[in-house]
Amino acid sequence: MRIALYVTCLVDLMRPSVAFAALRLLEATGNDVVVPPAQTCCGQPAWSSGNRPLAATLAQKAIAELEGYDAVVVPSGSCAEQIVKVYPQLFTDDPVWGPRARALAGRTHELTAFLAEVAGLEAVPGEFAGSVTYHDSCKGLRGLGIKAQPRALLARVKGLSLQEMGECEECCGFGGAFAENYADISARIVDRKCDSIAAAGADAVVGGDLGCLLNIEGRLRRRGDEKTRVLHVAEVLAGEVKA
Repeated sequence: MRIALYVTCLVDLMRPSVAFAALRLLEATGNDVVVPPAQTCCGQPAWSSGNRPLAATLAQKAIAELEGYDAVVVPSGSCAEQIVKVYPQLFTDDPVWGPRARALAGRTHELTAFLAEVAGLEAVPGEFAGSVTYHDSCKGLRGLGIKAQPRALLARVKGLSLQEMGECEECCGFGGAFAENYADISARIVDRKCDSIAAAGADAVVGGDLGCLLNIEGRLRRRGDEKTRVLHVAEVLAGEVKA
């Protein structure tokens, strides 16, 4: 297959190592992987803030850039969910963009789902001599059913042990604009998440959405926890980090 890696804004601007890790994993499947050079935002912030016209404009740009590939893979449950679930909603009654949006949605996959279910990746290059606990992001879990896939892949990382936290499916409190508009509530929610992480006693917390991870890491550090590492699942699977 000819695969497009859709990097996402946060990965591009805040932690490019996630994109390089995803690229390494996708190349390990034996497929041809391309990073479309003109890609920008998927439109999720505009959609979440109620700016439907801007969300539609950005969706049209992404559709035009991504529809020439056999598959589109996204190292983010939230951005993947935007393409898979929201793009068809944006153009439900549009005779031109509706079919194009639905076709792209059918070829778009969150990274771990693609590796586990489509590519059938049997071995991962990563090694991690330590323990991790996994945070399930809201969009990935509830929107796309991402739950077993990352755990199955992490089980193939040499030396890694998974220590499940309590309330692993509970929101981290980020929610994009939610954290800005309701900062006090967001802080209380992420404190609950940090309590769960601390109780798990793992060396690192791992997840599939960088927005969640940045929010969790910021709160951990403000609470004085400088020890617990906060890692994207792609970095661990690809061997981009060591315990």
